[in-house]
Amino acid sequence: MASGNSVRIALAGNPNCGKTTIFNNITGSKQHVGNYPGVTVEKKEGETTFNGQELLFIDLPGTYSLTARSMDELVARNVIINDEPDVIVNVLDASNLERNLYLAAQLIELERPMVVALNMADVAEEMGIKYDIRTLSARTGATVVNTVGRDNVGTQDLLEATVPVAQQGNVTPVKVSYGEILEPKIDELESEIKAAGTITYPLRWVAIKLLEKDPDVVGKIMRIDNTDAVIAKAEALRNELKDQVDLDVVFQEYRHRFALDVYNDMLIQGPTELETRSDKYDKILTHRIWGLPIFMFIMWLLFNFVNTLGAYPQDWLDQGFTALGEWCTTVIPKGQLQSLVVDGIIGGVGAVLSFLPLIVLLFLGISFLEDTGYMARAAFVMDRVMRACGLHGKSFIPLLLGFGCSVPSVMGARILDNYKDRMVTIFVTPFMSCSARLPVYVLFAAAFFPPEMGGTVVAAIYFLGIIFAIIFAKIFRSFIFSGEADPFVMELPPYHMPTLKSVFMHMWERSVLYVKKAGTFILAASILVWFLIAYPQDVQYTQDYDAAREQVTQTYEAQDAAIFAQFGLAAEDQQEAINGIVDEMTAAKEEADAAAEKAEEDPVELDMAEGAPIPELFADIQKDHEQEMTAAWALYKNRVGMNEEIGVLDEMQASEKIEASYAAQFGKAIQPILAPLGFDWKLGVGLVAAMAAKEVLISTLGTIYAVGGDDTHQQPIVDYLQQDPNFTPLIAVALMVFVLVYPPCIAALAVIKRETNSWKWMTFMFVYENVLAWIAAFIVYQGGLLLGF
Repeated sequence: MASGNSVRIALAGNPNCGKTTIFNNITGSKQHVGNYPGVTVEKKEGETTFNGQELLFIDLPGTYSLTARSMDELVARNVIINDEPDVIVNVLDASNLERNLYLAAQLIELERPMVVALNMADVAEEMGIKYDIRTLSARTGATVVNTVGRDNVGTQDLLEATVPVAQQGNVTPVKVSYGEILEPKIDELESEIKAAGTITYPLRWVAIKLLEKDPDVVGKIMRIDNTDAVIAKAEALRNELKDQVDLDVVFQEYRHRFALDVYNDMLIQGPTELETRSDKYDKILTHRIWGLPIFMFIMWLLFNFVNTLGAYPQDWLDQGFTALGEWCTTVIPKGQLQSLVVDGIIGGVGAVLSFLPLIVLLFLGISFLEDTGYMARAAFVMDRVMRACGLHGKSFIPLLLGFGCSVPSVMGARILDNYKDRMVTIFVTPFMSCSARLPVYVLFAAAFFPPEMGGTVVAAIYFLGIIFAIIFAKIFRSFIFSGEADPFVMELPPYHMPTLKSVFMHMWERSVLYVKKAGTFILAASILVWFLIAYPQDVQYTQDYDAAREQVTQTYEAQDAAIFAQFGLAAEDQQEAINGIVDEMTAAKEEADAAAEKAEEDPVELDMAEGAPIPELFADIQKDHEQEMTAAWALYKNRVGMNEEIGVLDEMQASEKIEASYAAQFGKAIQPILAPLGFDWKLGVGLVAAMAAKEVLISTLGTIYAVGGDDTHQQPIVDYLQQDPNFTPLIAVALMVFVLVYPPCIAALAVIKRETNSWKWMTFMFVYENVLAWIAAFIVYQGGLLLGF
């Protein structure tokens, strides 16, 4: 019977069976992702309505069995036996059915209502396989529905079959036989369990699990009252059986036998096409010689695609936030509130959000490669490289996740059964540049390298991270975690063209997390950094800047009066007319500079030396004001001189103010450590702040430059960097290498502590990566200076 007003449906299946595709087809965007209580396994739930009935779908972790050897298996099993979903939808891969039926055998024993989705029916048909689904239904006790998740075929039929089963709650009894030796012992223990009267789990399933000595089930039963006799009986029966059968494998053998029997009974025609399209593609993409260069070329294409295509919307967003900042200066009175909004929030968060298009495109590319099935091949291709440095081939999977985020990457290392493989993988995972580092690379590549080189520079930094991972994995495996690596066995899913819906949903889920981080954590960090830069307010300047500006203004106003007198312009209306012409000239110059900036050219230079002719730029204005133009040109030059002198004073005052700020005091305190790398105090503040999250480096620099910049004219952060005399292309490269190597964010460090269960290992990683980052940046910077860069 459906629980409450909503039918709860659990989707279970092997990895790569198309389970999540079906989940996405049904639930669409009505999904939420979290973690199961007490563990770090991802929990995905989605909602939909069918014929007026609310449905809650739970996408269980993909597993090959329910023996609880891994956290994924344990979570999947506990959801079924503890949360008791109204129905289980067991998704089977029709092209690899025999292996998938092993999990089905275990689901049957849990005695829950079940429906079978025979997925990838198109792939099976292409291979020439034909099944009798009525036989499959009879042998599993479940309704069977053919589906093609990739094309959203059969989804409606699946819902029509699932909802009635859930509402009725009927379970068709099906028994997996364990042979003449085990069955009497199972029956005997089941009777003992029934007599206890306190166990609510399926009795036959509990008996089997106790005879298997499943540690999780044994622990659950021991915590139930009046079960001492049950535990004692199970141990006695195990002692009786251990001389007759191998209890570690015999239950698995019978389940495999059940799966094979069901497969043979329902098979009408076996595969006629022995070599599939996937096999043909694999001859090239997993070739022992060409596989690795192809993989590297695909990665290079991905980063160039991200950098080249993303540059346009990134620039639009950058200009948009710049315009927003300038608009805010006109509506918010000058003062601390204006500085907070414009310099702190827009300058900080805006700088990070402007890189959103790059993050979206990166996740789009990775999702596409994942859904085609190529990323599984990449792990296979990289196995030889992994083994060369003592890593397990399966380590490539968490390392690959590191390109998205270090947190799931570190958590992903738990797929490695060997403790030493797992620890080495965790220690080198941060060398994989996460999506938070990408904006930093793109920013400095755009600021100091030609546009056509940007993608190559970013790709080079990513590949450098892979090289670091390989080198240090070898070091760790040889000296700290020495020993043989386990053999690598991995299923390669068939290639298929991803659906736009699936790819965009994956992209959307990951991109939303980036936006949420910008709107929460980075917002808070930007406000904190703004405070440290904007305060203290009572700065002791080296001179009275207000008085100096007033003096400059009075001097030039006197020169204006002299110009008016020189040309006989004593009347007020005459002076107003000349001032109007000067305003036209100023607007023409600003328009020309804007056009030059858009064309990525230098600003228009005017020859304003004594006796220099009126520039061609003002030719149209001169035609309209032939007689007044000489006076207007003299007055224009005088105004430009005044603005330049006042601008110098503004810059000097802003520089002194920032130099006296709390942030600058802290930055200068650590500058001796960073000076050999070419880094100034601003980078010191940014790098320390970025230990919380790498994007904060950009928001910190954005805030520093915004607070120190012109209040009335905001600029993109790229412009600020290019104008900063303390920055050079060599320093930019050294900084990118430093950011590549130094420790991951606080969240990742917390997960490392939890996964290693050790403060010692987390501290070791924090220290060694900071030291290594300094050494690497030192080599780049000092080596570059020696080479004349």
